[in-house]
Amino acid sequence: MILKKSKLITHALLLTFLFLPFFSDAQNQSAYKVKTIVIDAGHGGHDSGAKGRQTLEKHLALQVALKLGKLIEAELPGVKVLYTRKTDEFVELYKRIYYANDNHADLFISIHCNSGGVSRVTSRNRKGKRVTSTVSNTSAKGTETLVSGYGRLGEQDAAIRENASLLLESNYKDNYQGFDPKDPESYIVFSLMKNQFRDQSIKLASYMQNEYVKSGRTNRGVWEKSLAVLARAGMPAVLTEIGFISNPDEEEFMMTDAGQSEITNNLLNAIKTYKRSVER
Repeated sequence: MILKKSKLITHALLLTFLFLPFFSDAQNQSAYKVKTIVIDAGHGGHDSGAKGRQTLEKHLALQVALKLGKLIEAELPGVKVLYTRKTDEFVELYKRIYYANDNHADLFISIHCNSGGVSRVTSRNRKGKRVTSTVSNTSAKGTETLVSGYGRLGEQDAAIRENASLLLESNYKDNYQGFDPKDPESYIVFSLMKNQFRDQSIKLASYMQNEYVKSGRTNRGVWEKSLAVLARAGMPAVLTEIGFISNPDEEEFMMTDAGQSEITNNLLNAIKTYKRSVER
């Protein structure tokens, strides 16, 4: 176990060293401006993400991502918007953040839908035999926004769910230097990587949650999680869960034009507030 952890720590330090040029580049900017925003629609292609009764996370994430991009272009002239995907295609997690780094993005925003998961229920059938079945949690609701950081092993449910997309990559162990999303102890790889943009990411995430609350949404807070898609970001980066697709009411809300308009306006207002705060 000690050897395994030592190897993981070595990987984490190596990854940090490899991405120092991105961190140093951004830190040395004399007049920081939000000029380029990369919007990442979670999942895609054969990675459907969470499933609702009527739709899939990959579809809702893409719809909201595209609408948010158009809104930013209309409301923030001069800000360039790029997308990690604009169609229903599978994009490896590491390529998403590489794309943002390569384009010297000033913000990275990943759009996702949450899921309440399932619970195991044990009962007895007519013959008295114990039977175990799964029941979907349809009551969970609200929004939460995640940033890259350390989370306790017992509090990594969201990270494990979002990082599961790695398993769909044919050579994920090579792409992530041996990181295994099925092994909670592997999360030390991401949690040890120095996040130069922690404070800025938390600030943006907090603004997003504040805007959701103004619209009457349930606030599930800002969380630091060991997320593959954010770990190597050379800029402030967040993953926002816009609602629970497992909750029929929230799924319906996220599917409507009115719901998507409210969500994208919440995110736009948060971006505007963040932009004003850093460009003073």
